[in-house]
Amino acid sequence: MVTSRIVFSSLSLLVALILCFSPIHCSNTIGKGYRLISIEESPDGGFIGYLQVKQKNKIYGSDITTLRLYVKHETDTRLRVHITDAKKQRWEVPYNLLPREQPPPVGKVIGKSRKSPITVQELSGSELIFSYTTDPFSFAVKRRSNGQTLFNTSSNSAFGEMVFKDQYLEISTSLPKDASIYGLGENSQANGIKLVPNEPYTLYTEDVSAINLNTDLYGSHPVYMDLRNVGGKPYAHAVLLLNSNGMDVFYRGTSLTYKVIGGVFDFYFVAGPSPLDVVDQYTSLIGRPAPMPYWSLGFHQCRWGYRNLSVIEDVVDSYQKAKIPLDVIWNDDDHMDAKKDFTLSPISYPRAKLLNFLDRIHKMGMKYVVINDPGIGVNSSYGVYQRGMANDVFIKYEGKPFLAQVWPGAVHFPDFLNPKTVSWWGEEIRRFHELVPIDGLWIDMNEINATGVQAPIGFKTIATSALHYNGVREYDAHSIYGFSETVATHKGLLSIEGKRPFILSRSTFVGSGKYAAHWTGDNQGTWQSLQVSISTMLNFGIFGVPMVGSDICGFYPQPTEELCNRWIEVGAFYPFSRDHANYYSPRQELYQWDTVAESARNALGMRYKILPYLYTLNYEAHVTGAPIARPLFFSFPEYTECYGSSRQFLLGSGLMISPVLEQGKTEVEALFPPGSWYQMFDMTQAVVSKKGKRVTLPAPLNFVNVHLYQNTILPMQQGGLVITFPAGASEGYAKGKLYLDEDELPEMKLGNGQSTYVDFYASVGNGTVKMWSDVKEGKFALSKGWVIEKVSVLGLRGAGQASEIVINGSPVSNEGKKVEVSLKEHTYVVGLEEEGENKSVMVEVRGLEMLVGKDFSMSWKMGINGAN
Repeated sequence: MVTSRIVFSSLSLLVALILCFSPIHCSNTIGKGYRLISIEESPDGGFIGYLQVKQKNKIYGSDITTLRLYVKHETDTRLRVHITDAKKQRWEVPYNLLPREQPPPVGKVIGKSRKSPITVQELSGSELIFSYTTDPFSFAVKRRSNGQTLFNTSSNSAFGEMVFKDQYLEISTSLPKDASIYGLGENSQANGIKLVPNEPYTLYTEDVSAINLNTDLYGSHPVYMDLRNVGGKPYAHAVLLLNSNGMDVFYRGTSLTYKVIGGVFDFYFVAGPSPLDVVDQYTSLIGRPAPMPYWSLGFHQCRWGYRNLSVIEDVVDSYQKAKIPLDVIWNDDDHMDAKKDFTLSPISYPRAKLLNFLDRIHKMGMKYVVINDPGIGVNSSYGVYQRGMANDVFIKYEGKPFLAQVWPGAVHFPDFLNPKTVSWWGEEIRRFHELVPIDGLWIDMNEINATGVQAPIGFKTIATSALHYNGVREYDAHSIYGFSETVATHKGLLSIEGKRPFILSRSTFVGSGKYAAHWTGDNQGTWQSLQVSISTMLNFGIFGVPMVGSDICGFYPQPTEELCNRWIEVGAFYPFSRDHANYYSPRQELYQWDTVAESARNALGMRYKILPYLYTLNYEAHVTGAPIARPLFFSFPEYTECYGSSRQFLLGSGLMISPVLEQGKTEVEALFPPGSWYQMFDMTQAVVSKKGKRVTLPAPLNFVNVHLYQNTILPMQQGGLVITFPAGASEGYAKGKLYLDEDELPEMKLGNGQSTYVDFYASVGNGTVKMWSDVKEGKFALSKGWVIEKVSVLGLRGAGQASEIVINGSPVSNEGKKVEVSLKEHTYVVGLEEEGENKSVMVEVRGLEMLVGKDFSMSWKMGINGAN
């Protein structure tokens, strides 16, 4: 929802804060760093060292004279380096908000001291090695397996020594020039997912429209992934600076510098070495992504400006008439009474009529989600406000609740760091749910806007001098506000009916993905915004927030008909797929144009067919952190051509989307990594390449290119199993998986009697095609009676009819089954003729009744060995 122009803000800024965000100021002019004066072992298996400033100066304030260094290999693949004031506690991201190991308390000498080392020393872990020099102090992190330096703070001509002042911290690392860097968000990266040297990367949550390119937006994620190809072998790792204070990160191609206005240096290094390993290790630290209910993977429709109930009733009916799938209808603030949270407009959305509508759509299997902003209207007759004041839940400024101006007028902001606020918020959610049986909450504008005078920080945000619970300054806690609201909202929703919560949050921080989905904010109905949406989506997968998408067709202004066609062909494959528009824009639901409706039926039709696959990816994300939507390099890290690819993406490991992203185009140039790729809308068509190549594909207005990679088994809704082998290969192997459960249970796990997990396998060799399953916890799937009715096998060599079909050890003919077998030859856009290989065929077997919840095996023989 678009922001209002708010009118009040009080800033407490130092001139230094203006200067420290200027790239022309180099740390070489600030000081000479620190020296390590001692190091000691700590009882928890870590090491503690003490650093003393070498030369004091007053630039940006006084130096903190003595620092405490804490180093620990927390796991075999994760190293922590924590640097803070040795004498007193400094602000850190609260440990109760983001649970993690705590270092020993400062101000105590722990363990057995060593004499000051003179030469370089190392603290070795299983894969990461921490080394240091003493004077001036610097440290490096190396990979044991190949000796590569991942992070090195030793000063050089590009940067100077470490700086640590109360409100200015600076540290730098050198980087190899061929490293590919990703992350450091949230911002709209016009140049694609791969970071570009000398672009600004500012991390400070702000209510700034996503149409602004290369600027800090709604979230703060101070983490980057570094992918390198070393001697033809890929290695990935990630670096997190866990700090919620405002910061600039300057990436210059061969170095990276952090300039932070408070807090501590709290670095985490995860070793990978694959991109999937990196996000697994990263999310094991920050929290695994939230399990999402199955319905949330359907298509969503929203608009700011559904002015009364009859409008959304018409929207639901119009989607049905257009035969476009719709699972969730949303309200922006139109349902509220005078834009106050947790209220209903008695005129526009009378409760009795709304309840009748919700009863109708709930019986249809649809869901209803509404918006909630954090600003609570100051109104003595407003119960939410009254109870908030009674419980003293609001952020303070000069001893009184901070006063700002947002949609309801004058507002106060809840302080979600206060346990009383969390309880009060949960109670307000419960009260509202009794009023309206909502299915999820959309928490918007939670960068907490206030307004005021333009300034380097604090513009359009709450006063930095405001105070949270226990005297925590807004200056320090600003960027975790949305995260803290998300945690409180999750707790509140979970307590209502014990169902799996669905929360959509605009502002995010490290760990937000454990509780919520994210959309990328107020974008534009432009081709550039469409292009940028892919990079932002892929970044959030790296950030541990895999349930993500952009406003399809753009929030404002109205898109052209052609753009909306192309946008739904992309948006149908966002993990979170929602059309949303501005109050002032003309209507842009997908049925408003006949051509867009056709594109929607095609693209969303494919999305709905692969919902079992998407839901399994949701489970995989929850268990391992693996993104749902992934850059190509996640599956093909050896293929350096795809390191900068931002115009295509994968769902899971092998389903590739190659959309049209430019006006007037009816074909698309797509990058195909090495192997065989099969077109999902016509599985007889394939692209095959041994070395990988760029291919120009036809892409008429209502068509999007979706290809499935070899060695994959894809479970499909009403489509059975699709099995892919390398085209024309005499031998091959494929695998896939399927997770099913009672999708509104709070937990997404096995062992509760209400979930099933299946591993699928297939092979071809010696003229025999085989497939089989390994079922875990099959009782749930059996209770639903789910069966596999069809199997499609792609890429088989040669031609001929299937014979000796055997299912679970019994010949099909003996069981009297009505099994139909068909065979079609593959055609190639780029194919086997160029590669000097044999042609291949697709075999489809229908009429099967193999139970999903029970191990099965199936095989047949056919003429697949002969060349054509």
